[in-house]
Amino acid sequence: MPADVFASQFQLTPSKRLRPPAYPLITHDPYFSVWSMSDKLTDEWPKHWTGAIMGMCGLVRIDGKTYRWCGPAPADIPAMRQEHAYLGDITRTDYVFEQSGVSLRVQFFSPVYGGKYGAPLASVSRSASFILFRATATDGRPHEVSAYLDFSGEWAVNKPEQPVRWSRAQMGDVESISIGSQEQSVLAKSGDNLRIDWGNLTLAIPHEKDQGEKTHLSVASHESSRRSFATTGRAPATDDTRMPRAANDDWPVIAGVVKLDTRGEEFTYGSGHMLLAYDDGYGIELMGKKLRPLWMVHGKTIADAIGDANKLALEERHMQARPSLPIVDSQGRPLFRRYDHLSELTTIAYRQVMAGHKIVADEDGTPLMFSKENTSNGCIATVDVIYPACPFFLYHSPEMLKAQLRPLMQYAASPRWKFPFAPHDLGTYPKANGQIYGGGEKTEKDQMPVEESGNMLIMLGALAKVEKNADFSKPYLPILAKWADYLALHGLDPANQLCTDDFAGHLARNANLSAKTVVALGAYAQLLEAAGDKAGSEKWMKTARDFAAKWQELAKDKDATVLVFGKPGTWSQKYNLVWDRVLGLGLFPQDVFDREMKLYTSKMQKYGLPLDSRKTYTKLDWTSWSACLTGRRADFDAIMGPVYTWVNETPSRVPLSDWYETTDGRTMGMHSRTVVGGLWMPLLMEKMGVGLK
Repeated sequence: MPADVFASQFQLTPSKRLRPPAYPLITHDPYFSVWSMSDKLTDEWPKHWTGAIMGMCGLVRIDGKTYRWCGPAPADIPAMRQEHAYLGDITRTDYVFEQSGVSLRVQFFSPVYGGKYGAPLASVSRSASFILFRATATDGRPHEVSAYLDFSGEWAVNKPEQPVRWSRAQMGDVESISIGSQEQSVLAKSGDNLRIDWGNLTLAIPHEKDQGEKTHLSVASHESSRRSFATTGRAPATDDTRMPRAANDDWPVIAGVVKLDTRGEEFTYGSGHMLLAYDDGYGIELMGKKLRPLWMVHGKTIADAIGDANKLALEERHMQARPSLPIVDSQGRPLFRRYDHLSELTTIAYRQVMAGHKIVADEDGTPLMFSKENTSNGCIATVDVIYPACPFFLYHSPEMLKAQLRPLMQYAASPRWKFPFAPHDLGTYPKANGQIYGGGEKTEKDQMPVEESGNMLIMLGALAKVEKNADFSKPYLPILAKWADYLALHGLDPANQLCTDDFAGHLARNANLSAKTVVALGAYAQLLEAAGDKAGSEKWMKTARDFAAKWQELAKDKDATVLVFGKPGTWSQKYNLVWDRVLGLGLFPQDVFDREMKLYTSKMQKYGLPLDSRKTYTKLDWTSWSACLTGRRADFDAIMGPVYTWVNETPSRVPLSDWYETTDGRTMGMHSRTVVGGLWMPLLMEKMGVGLK
């Protein structure tokens, strides 16, 4: 199957697109991540992925009359008619409104391109978005048009009762205004349901010679700022000076206005843009050390970040100013015309994956990347969260995967980690100061020894295969040998323990966990071969083959394979087996996969394939892996078809849930997580030369 089929940029009519359960607006890291969770941008306030409101009001003034295009208030200002809402590409969300002879297009860009798109990690780590505005006459007449957008202090605090303060700055050709918490408790809190309360949110507008006095910034209370624009087309002439004060005390907002006058002729329009950035100063604490975002490593400031984002915005506006050219993506390549729901699903998931991570620099400037375990327990650098997401990084940017595995391997090599198996996590976001899950560093209670050891060996083996060398793993080979030995002793018939699906509870003799052991040892054998250890590779590949044969006997059931060894009639998705195909290990015969698929298609519910025989809920990431088991496109479509229906119909308006009920489509509580990077499994297979046929 050609890789183009799975490309994330497609040009489709909006009516044919999948409806995102939530639309990404500003998406950079776990704190700077804001979404619209409704079909119309005027129905609700935008929200942080946690559900906390992030006040953002958009207005437009057309020939002296004001309309609202973002936010539910002011309610007495009529909502502009929204014509379309869709994801323009992996980094852009488009809204199109029409009113009074004018079409207003608003585009939210978060330029977090993966390595496949040519962006270095430092620029990917930059927390700077831009919003493009374009007004076009639909009646052939000239119109006076200005657009307004404001942001509340909620963007810079964990709770709205926290005090905020603000300031102005001139950054070359860019005017800016910032708002942040008064206390500035840098990296003081850790946990899941938290927003940032240090650093500053900055709104900036470049000086443009054709914009005149109608391009400017201000800070004022929400009502006075919005009323001023509604009546005069300008934000208040003077800034509010009553500070510090609580973010919910008359709701101070930073606001910008851009002029978008149209001449009414064909293909002529008014355009402008605003820049939005977050300067947190420090992003992660690692073993007690406060680390800065990677983009700051060479002394760059927020002014540099905004300047770089401004260049991207101007390039995008210049490209869009030539309507006679074919529609292209953000890299200047023609967009594919072929309609494919998987491409849309990966487009929906792309920014969710990227915004679940923070990229920082170690003390020596080495890139480190940390995931946050959103909506589960807030852990940082969780191995069994990186594992399901790794197809995304192996496909787009192996450097990002190495940046995630690097701190885990350093921790596992330190005297603090005393166990013969891999760790589960590095702490609670944003503090990576040592494992906190289960027994932490103290006991083996509620650990995931087989799960995490298998995950690490598979990921490191896959990384070596993609890069065609084992350079990253060579310094850690003694540690990997311990993990392989552990799996050889304890992994084929696992004792009672948790696996990554820990919400299902402890399970002994878990057939899927055993399958992970088999493919992990095969991946380890390949890794040793890449490292030049031919004898070791042959030894471990023989062990993997022997285990594969034993597994088939232990797991065998009437129709396919069991959930639990010794319990016929049970079943489960054997998603871990997909790595046998991806890595070309050849440990299992095709018949194993074919029988699994036949069973799966008989168990389908309205919105997908249940995870196993115990419940009807499922996991999105694992479903996409299971759909790839046979290597046949028809089987993939049969499993994933109900998933596309679920995306369109789920009543849970949150960023993609990876744990949901297949009967009614409701999230089971986990959403906004990086594990949806597992959707890239068929792309990774194509990259590895074993794509679906």
